Amino acid sequence: MDYREDVLRFDCGGDALFGIVSVPAQPARRAVLIVVGGPQYRVGSHRQFTTLARGLAAQGIASLRFDYRGMGDSHGAMRDFEVVGDDLRAAVDNLLKALPGVEEVVIWGLCDGASAAMFYAAGDPRVTGLVLLNPWVRTSGGHAKATIKHYYRARLFDPELWKKILRGQFNVAAAAGSFLRIAGAAFGKGKGGAAGAAAAAPVALPDRMQAALARFRGKVLLIISGADLTAQEFLDTAAGSDKWQALLAAPQVSRQTLPEADHTFSRRIWKDQVVNWTGDWLRSW
Repeated sequence: MDYREDVLRFDCGGDALFGIVSVPAQPARRAVLIVVGGPQYRVGSHRQFTTLARGLAAQGIASLRFDYRGMGDSHGAMRDFEVVGDDLRAAVDNLLKALPGVEEVVIWGLCDGASAAMFYAAGDPRVTGLVLLNPWVRTSGGHAKATIKHYYRARLFDPELWKKILRGQFNVAAAAGSFLRIAGAAFGKGKGGAAGAAAAAPVALPDRMQAALARFRGKVLLIISGADLTAQEFLDTAAGSDKWQALLAAPQVSRQTLPEADHTFSRRIWKDQVVNWTGDWLRSW
């Protein structure tokens, strides 16, 4: 389907935000708000978000990809993904204003963009779906455990590592020191009394995310990269939590996995698969 792309300028808290709205000739009633993850802007790594928006537009699905305050072309101070709710609300407002025929919004987010979407969605009835890619649930312990389980174990069976060791080209002492530091983080070495730490600690990010997503009543598509530590940390966190397991097993949650894909789906074949999964899922309900 033919489509056009327009620059969208809108206000949030007195700051100017900028985005690109991709508009098919005949937009579907459900549009997509693309939420950028990490310290990057609306084009994305390897032009990921541009490719997504144009691929969806060719399927008749409108979208808006925009910059948070303090990122890309948008004005204001940069802020953490947990406090971008006003930015998301302003983007939803102006997406619907730009596309009068659109009735619903689905938020599509990668990494901490997925996490931001979870925190926001339940508070806006116009948001009826979420596409969550490799959600960010980072804690020091969770990251360390994922690194040991998925990185170090794979390295032990890597022939190139053993060739380097035999040739004397591998710094065993430095590697051992790095492993011990990560193991310490994974298993809480050097922490104070467990009871006191538990009483003083705030609610962990994964628990806050689970609670936020549990309040959302819409549809969810979870897309996971098989070759990504962020994704593996999320899966390990979910596997260790009865609440997360129950939430992800709910009938409104669908799941897709690209076993060889990296965090940002850098190859064109991976990006195209994500576009097709997203489009098929949006048309399925």
